[in-house]
Amino acid sequence: MSASASEPQKFAALRQKTPRNYLIGGALAMMADNIEHVITYWVLWEMFHSEVLVGFEVVSHWLPFLLLSVPFGALAERVDCRKIIQFSQVLFMLVSLSWGLLFLTDSLQMWSACVLLILHGIAGAMWAPAEQLLLHDFVEERDLPGAVRLNATFRSLGILCGPVVGSALLLGLGPVWGIFVNILFYLPLTLMLMRVEQTGHGSTQGMVGTRPGFRAMFSSLGSVVRDRTLFGVILLSGLSAVAIGGSLQVSIPDFATSNLAIGDGGIGYGVLLFANGAGGVIGGLLIEALTRGRPTPRAIVGWSILFGVTTVAVAMTHTYWLALLALVLGGVANLVSNSMGQALAQLRAEPSERGRVIGVYGMFSSGFRIGNGITLAVLGTMWGIGPAVALGGGFLVVAALVMGWYMRANRSSSAAEA
Repeated sequence: MSASASEPQKFAALRQKTPRNYLIGGALAMMADNIEHVITYWVLWEMFHSEVLVGFEVVSHWLPFLLLSVPFGALAERVDCRKIIQFSQVLFMLVSLSWGLLFLTDSLQMWSACVLLILHGIAGAMWAPAEQLLLHDFVEERDLPGAVRLNATFRSLGILCGPVVGSALLLGLGPVWGIFVNILFYLPLTLMLMRVEQTGHGSTQGMVGTRPGFRAMFSSLGSVVRDRTLFGVILLSGLSAVAIGGSLQVSIPDFATSNLAIGDGGIGYGVLLFANGAGGVIGGLLIEALTRGRPTPRAIVGWSILFGVTTVAVAMTHTYWLALLALVLGGVANLVSNSMGQALAQLRAEPSERGRVIGVYGMFSSGFRIGNGITLAVLGTMWGIGPAVALGGGFLVVAALVMGWYMRANRSSSAAEA
């Protein structure tokens, strides 16, 4: 094999029909996920005006990732990943259907809303590990980092379009028919998987049919800790989730009025909301086009530091164009650091426990976002939203430097022993 043949191929996941359709279907499903948030959160606030329920909306979305990512990763190792993804999409659709029926009959109560919010979060946690395992079957291992990055980019595209389409459905059709129409966006991924031959177990056929017990399910945590590079990357993703998580998105209204003085609503405010997500989409495509983007601990640390620095800039600046630039660069940095970390974790995991390692990564990178909600609420009450978000960005910079030293010390020790 020539040297060039061993190099990653740019946009490899888009050059073939099956993975290309898979990415598009995933983007539509992620858009539907966010459309549901737009419609249901608006209805819940109009009906109940409950700050406690608003907090529960965040907790119910991320708590299943914290508690169930590893079990769902173990499930993905032994069950056809296509079926797991299809089941999760059907669960999403049933939740949307239930919302619509409750809206239509004017019978929604707080307890039923909480049940549906939890089921929605469970569907998302179930989808994640199986989705990543299928990527291994779609591309060569050398192209996996690019596939993970493109998958994250298309998911970011869905997140970016979700609020726009959701608002249009809410205004044009109303919450009842808007949520019913939203069901259609889950269908493409569900149907296209019927034509996919890969199961997500192309390199781990021996795992299919086995049943990891509770102890084996969590033995992957021990494997992660023993590999200091793997542990460092996963821990850094968790520290990023706790430090920043989703705080930028929920804090932009405060920054817009308090720091940037652009008033309520308007185009300037909308552009700020759009900028962070757009940075993730644009950055993912540019990184794939202009570089090989190989996942290394140094690169992950560097992009994490940039994410922390730009977060501090957004939280503290009083200059609109600087806030806009920082949001775009932060979106790029967040997507690249997270997708690189995800790819490196998968490449370093043993094939026989890759699903569980993916689950561990999801538990840290997504589940730990609950901690960010708590710290933002406490510190925001004490010092204000801007200083609280800035403190989180500064903490991530320090944490990334510490994790970089930790992983570098491991590599130096390994080299000395060799």
